[in-house]
Order: sequence, then structure tokens, then C-alpha cells
Amino acid sequence: MWPLVVVLLLNSAYCGSAQLILNVTKFVEYTNCNTTVLLPCIVYNIEATGLEELFVKWKFGGKYIFTYDGAKREPKPNINFSSAKIFPDDLLKGNASLEMNKEHAIPGNYTCEVTELSREGDTVVELKYRLVSWFSPNENILIVIFPMLAILLFWGQFGIVTLKLNSSIMKEKTILLFVAGLVLTIVVIVGAILFIPGEYSTKRASGLGLIVVPTVVLILLQYAVFMIAPAIGMSSFSIAILILQVLGFVLSVVGLSLCVSVCAPVHGPLLISGLGIVALAELLGLVYMKFTATNQRTIQPPRKAVEEPLNAFKESKGMMNDE
Repeated sequence: MWPLVVVLLLNSAYCGSAQLILNVTKFVEYTNCNTTVLLPCIVYNIEATGLEELFVKWKFGGKYIFTYDGAKREPKPNINFSSAKIFPDDLLKGNASLEMNKEHAIPGNYTCEVTELSREGDTVVELKYRLVSWFSPNENILIVIFPMLAILLFWGQFGIVTLKLNSSIMKEKTILLFVAGLVLTIVVIVGAILFIPGEYSTKRASGLGLIVVPTVVLILLQYAVFMIAPAIGMSSFSIAILILQVLGFVLSVVGLSLCVSVCAPVHGPLLISGLGIVALAELLGLVYMKFTATNQRTIQPPRKAVEEPLNAFKESKGMMNDE
């Protein structure tokens, strides 16, 4: 009988002094897209019936960064972690998790200590920062390549126009085309430099804007090239090319507006599709100009065929004058 009583008393004493059991979370990750960081601290065997029985402490690097005295209902965050807070309403449910703004979060080991009258327990959570690229590697490549390709195709069109023009007045117009194309090229290159692969930032968003928005100049340059180029003008095919290019620009601008407003864009394919259509329109314009220029050379009569009738006319006119 007595041994049984001793065992029951020992078990009762052991249960009264048992340690608090807390969750085991190896690490928590946060990225540039997070606005807040939550470090979990859950007590599984809490028995407190009032906040006055609880005391919570969070440590980082051996120093306390946040304490909460349930008896005084008083949270005390460290000045360097001023946004740190817990949720007192959930504390009696065993939730002593710490939340803070991303700006105050520092990667490393955080220790949560919970005291309930004579019982206590602690757990360690490692906070890690994970780099997340704004766009995927393939999207980054396509966003830069399509505008660059469109500009190269414009320079191809410019070369064809320059070779076909003989009029000094028309050559003056090509100078304006050259200056506009050169400025566009420089702006897009600067945008590509700013838009280096990496996390979302104001600099990268500005670079993306410098890549996409100036492509509207390609529409104006395409129109100018069609109007300057001999035997082209505003044909039905050239109008269709311009409409296609305008459509691509609209899609790319809509995609840009949707992408720069979020940290993790999901409308990258829309942006890339618009830029791809712009490049396609430039390619069609180059092929059309090359085809038209070739046909123009083939339908022009040879110089000898033109000179012989003129010489015959001059000779007949001279004979009539002699008579």
C-alpha cells in the first residue's frame, strides 16, 4: 500500500514541475516580397488560466529583443526591434509567436522562452533570408532580347532606305531617323543595364520601364521609314504591320503596369508577348521593304534601253532642223 502511495506522490510532484513542451521549428525563411516575418513559438501543454501566470521572452544573439509580462499586460520590444509583437489574446492558447516587420528582421537564431508559474520551456528558431529573382531566368532573357532585336531590325530597315535614296532632301530626313534610332538604342541599353537579374527593386522596375515604354518610338520610326522609302508609302500591308506593332506595344505596356505593381509578377508572359509582337512587326517591315526594293530594281528599264529611244529622237529632231 505504502509503495503505491509513494509512487502516486512522486508522479504528482513530477507532473507539477514538468517542463513546458514547445514546438520544434528548424528554420523560417523570408524573402524580399515579405512585409512581415513570423517566428513560431507554440506551447503544447500550457495550463495557465490567466495572462498573469505567463511571461514570454525572445532573445537574439544572447540579448533580449522582446519581453511580455502577463501580470502587467506590458510588452517591451527592444529599440532595434520596435515592430516586434506577440498576440496576447492567443497566449492562453499556447501561441507565443513573434511577428515583426521585414526591415527589423535579421537572419540568425532566435530563442523563445515561456514561463508559466513554476514551469518553463524554450525553443530555437533560425531565420533565413532567401533571394528570389523578380523574373525567371528565361523571362529576363526574353525581356531584353526582344527589344534589342526590334532595334536591330529597325537599323536594317534604315540601311535599306539609305541605300535607295538619292535626293538630298530625303537624305536630310534620314538624319532625323538616325538620331531618333540612336537615342532609342541608348535608352534601351541603359534600361537593360538597370534591369539586371535579381530581386524586385525600384532600380530594376525603372530599367524595365526604360526597356518597354520607348518601344513606342519604333512605331513612329516604322511609319517614317515606310513614308520615306521609295515605292512603299502607306500600302495595306504597311498599315497592317503598323497595327500589329501598336497591338504589341499596348500588350507590353499593360504587362509592364501589372508587373511593376507586385513583387512576384505573374503577368510576365503578357509583357513578353507584347515585346515579341513588336519585334515580329519590325521583322515583317524589314522583309517587306527588302522585297519591295528588289522588285523596284527589277522593273526599272535598263539604262541602255532608255538611252536608245532618246538618241533616236534627238537624231530625228536634228534632221528636221537641217531641212
